Amino acid sequence: MPMIKSARHPLIALIAILALSAFQPFSPSAFSRDALAFERAEHLRLGVNLSHWFSSEKDYAIQKLRSRVTIDDLRLIRGLGFDHVRLPIDAKPLYAWLNKEADGIAFMGEVDKAVKRANELGLAVIVDVHPSDEFNKQLEKGGERGEPLKKFAALWEALATHFAQTDPKLVFFEILNEPHMTDQNFNWNMHKLLAGKIRAAAPEHTIIACPGSRKADISGLLDISKLLPFPNVIYTFHNYKPDAFTHQGAGWQTWASYNKEFNHVPYPSTPENVVKSMDQVTSAKGKAIIKKYGEERWDADRIDREVFAKAEKWCESHGVPAYVGEFGVLGGKVDPAMRAQCIHDMRVAIQKRHLYGALWDYQTSFGLVTKSKGGKAVADPAIVNALGLTMPKPAGE
Repeated sequence: MPMIKSARHPLIALIAILALSAFQPFSPSAFSRDALAFERAEHLRLGVNLSHWFSSEKDYAIQKLRSRVTIDDLRLIRGLGFDHVRLPIDAKPLYAWLNKEADGIAFMGEVDKAVKRANELGLAVIVDVHPSDEFNKQLEKGGERGEPLKKFAALWEALATHFAQTDPKLVFFEILNEPHMTDQNFNWNMHKLLAGKIRAAAPEHTIIACPGSRKADISGLLDISKLLPFPNVIYTFHNYKPDAFTHQGAGWQTWASYNKEFNHVPYPSTPENVVKSMDQVTSAKGKAIIKKYGEERWDADRIDREVFAKAEKWCESHGVPAYVGEFGVLGGKVDPAMRAQCIHDMRVAIQKRHLYGALWDYQTSFGLVTKSKGGKAVADPAIVNALGLTMPKPAGE
């Protein structure tokens, strides 16, 4: 900052200093706390993810988009007491929109309706670009000067411009879900580039970023030693620890095959109560994981100590808020009461540590609700209670 000669009136000197500082690049080390980011984060105290609506599907036919999540679903979410929704959006149809293709324009029209309806109900919305793992691999493979990143930067510039007129207190921009980059320098530089595009197009809106290591969990957050050179940024990570419990029965490709065999793994864990679950697993690796899970004695205290207390300390040392974009427990092969207890313990720790977050998920196998054939959503009272929320009263009461 240029030196300012002493002024006769100290107020004049102060005004001059403030005026010059407005033109300086943001330096996180120069500030003890990003006040605006914390103010905006207050709109993200507790939310829910709306996955498999605009993301993770092969078919985005308009009729399916209109029936997957309805205005009644959004009203239920608001009525339960959530303050925001995280809206995962696939990159492929967004590129179709960017290229002015008819399907992409129609897709974005439905996204616009979703954002508008949620905002009208008082729900904040996180616009979360949520592509396939292959998309992320191609970004990194192309490098910082590659076409994949150039195209992604153009997409974010267009998205931020498109939503620039929305209420910045109610619409947030999450750069990229779970980057999973092997090169942390690339991931950080990519986030810097994209955050710059967003900030230029929509200067008032808050950015949510994950510029750490290849993992999007607590280790990735702790890997961030240098913040992005912009104010009004919330940093994000996800938590599914303890994985042996939260992902038992997971059969999709990104999880090890032995998880599919895990069945009724208990929570909290002890060396004694996991023996039966170990006996049901055929692989030596799977048995070893459950054995370790039991020995580590995962409970509310350990979840807090191993994850959320560390996140709180990181936030305090960097002066920025952190957002737990996903936390939850897969249903199906888990004891329902234990599932609710684990979700409760995560939620309590998040709030105890002055963090913010969203349950994964609304209506999938991780879901909060089940739906009848007619599409009516019914919330699970145990999960509602675990989240510290209240079941809405039936109509007419």
